[in-house]
Amino acid sequence: MKKLKLSLLISAVILSGVLATYYWVGFKSRHHIYDNVNNIPKNKVGLVLGTSKYVKSGSINLYYKYRIDAAVQLYNANKIEYILVSGDNSRKAYNEPSDFKNDLIALGISADKIILDYAGFRTLDSMVRAKAIFGQTALTIISQKFHNERAIYIAKHFNINAIGFNAKDPKYSRSTHLREYLARTKASLDLVFNVSPKFLGKPIAIP
Repeated sequence: MKKLKLSLLISAVILSGVLATYYWVGFKSRHHIYDNVNNIPKNKVGLVLGTSKYVKSGSINLYYKYRIDAAVQLYNANKIEYILVSGDNSRKAYNEPSDFKNDLIALGISADKIILDYAGFRTLDSMVRAKAIFGQTALTIISQKFHNERAIYIAKHFNINAIGFNAKDPKYSRSTHLREYLARTKASLDLVFNVSPKFLGKPIAIP
């Protein structure tokens, strides 16, 4: 009986911590999130956070499509001058940044305005590398709102003056929403324990 009570107590503490972290991340980023392109301040660089182009069924991933649409919207409104795409290229046959670049070019963005970060394996990696490798201390993050909130929370920890432009949000599944609770907890723990990106490397200048 004592073991059961102890297990329930530990579970309650963990659950409370996860819930508190989830809402704390949203609270800390609430003044740095924008839905309207007319209201968002201008930054030189917009950082698109990568995701796969296709879902398992083979259809287009709407998270991907809507992030591209948001980046083009910002660029055409002169709210950003360059688009930095940070994504996963850990396998030869899987290249998120190049997929984004090809589709951005197809939508009218000049290739010389697109910079690729092939080592954005996680949101933390993308944010740290934006500053350490690409020299950006202020930028506009482009993703869905729930992701922008977490990215801004991480960026502020590393003294990056980040704002977020919310791409359209698909009606994501319950599993996606549940994963975000865990993702925010993991992000907070990474910051507490000073976890580093998988790769850094030589600086790359953005004109």
